[in-house]
Amino acid sequence: MRGHITDHSSRLAALAVAPAAAALVLAACSSTANPPGGTTPATRSSTTATTSGGAAPTSTSGESTTASIQIGNTLNYGSMGTTATLDCASGKSLNVLGSNNTLTVTGTCEKVDIGGTNNKVTIDKINTKLTVLGMNNTVTYKDGDPKISNHGSGNTINKGG
Repeated sequence: MRGHITDHSSRLAALAVAPAAAALVLAACSSTANPPGGTTPATRSSTTATTSGGAAPTSTSGESTTASIQIGNTLNYGSMGTTATLDCASGKSLNVLGSNNTLTVTGTCEKVDIGGTNNKVTIDKINTKLTVLGMNNTVTYKDGDPKISNHGSGNTINKGG
């Protein structure tokens, strides 16, 4: 009889990393065509990276890879090792994937999903839902009363500002 994997942490970590890798690969597929809503191809930089679609990193340290794609009313941001300011405006949803990022999110997000490791994310306001998937992420939201789902290990979620 075969044994079944019961370590949910390793499966959750794999789930958190896979979408980030897919977002970065997809963003690099077309560096010349930008679909409606604005996208930015993957960027490697040792100083400053700039993206469109409401996500403009303010600075980076060391080499980083960043992809920012807005699909409909959802901003998808995937990066490794960046410091950035993202804008949820009024009611956009936000998906963040990656590792070692320091992100400041302005405006009011309808819902926020964060996956990856060692991200520090500060959000002005979340209306309905906050989901954190991954390890050692620190998420602070200043306002709102979202339903919170923490599906990882070592994550810290705080309300306050």
